[in-house]
Amino acid sequence: IAWVSLQKPADSDMVMVHDWTDLLTDFAATAALIAGLDLVIAVDTAVAHLAGALGRPVWLLCQWNADWRWAPQAVQTPWYPAMRIFRQPAPGDWQGVLQAVIAALRHGG
Repeated sequence: IAWVSLQKPADSDMVMVHDWTDLLTDFAATAALIAGLDLVIAVDTAVAHLAGALGRPVWLLCQWNADWRWAPQAVQTPWYPAMRIFRQPAPGDWQGVLQAVIAALRHGG
């Protein structure tokens, strides 16, 4: 796995992060980078929506009481067919979300 930061500023403490955020001057540049990635993992940000709109595989890390777009209990959304939603099982439980993502990565999606 090679990790690529799409969020400005990139977290320099992360291990093996490719930081090209200086080149991401607009959505067109970000879209071009996303187009070359196998998967985008993001919280509910413009990057998640951009990846979804491009039809790229995107895993959304979603808080337990997310807004209406992410339909409670759903793991997919009609807005972005290539998106998979990983939802907090309880308020503040990001550990559970990350464990689910890790398990999905280990099993190929």
